[in-house]
Amino acid sequence: MYECSKDEELIFQRMFELNKKLTSKFERCTGISQSRLEILRELFYAEEITQRALQKKVNIDHAAVTRHLKQLEENGMVIRRKNPEDNRFTYVQLTDEGKRKVAAYCEEKQRFITNVLKGFSEEESSKLLDILTRIQENIEEI
Repeated sequence: MYECSKDEELIFQRMFELNKKLTSKFERCTGISQSRLEILRELFYAEEITQRALQKKVNIDHAAVTRHLKQLEENGMVIRRKNPEDNRFTYVQLTDEGKRKVAAYCEEKQRFITNVLKGFSEEESSKLLDILTRIQENIEEI
């Protein structure tokens, strides 16, 4: 049976803890989840898009996208409409209020990222990105 080294176990535990804290702090600081912000940003650049195409772009399962969009619609940030020629397709677009909020959320996200990476040199940031990319590739191969 293969056993992790103590350092490997600590690395894995640290990544797990960072993921939980990062998600929680991001939502608290920005006022929105990363998933919902990705949806809003795609809508910002797309003007109008089918819900199915949006789901593929943000790589979130269909049910989750539907839940996010329903809440965003209730908050007056998006409008959904059925295609009159084919009811299987739902089109989504940002409202004016949604456009204003996306800009504010993106500013908060940038402040959050700046604080998270505070004190990192350009070289350290680049090295960290390389390492994280390799980890992501390894996970995708599992």
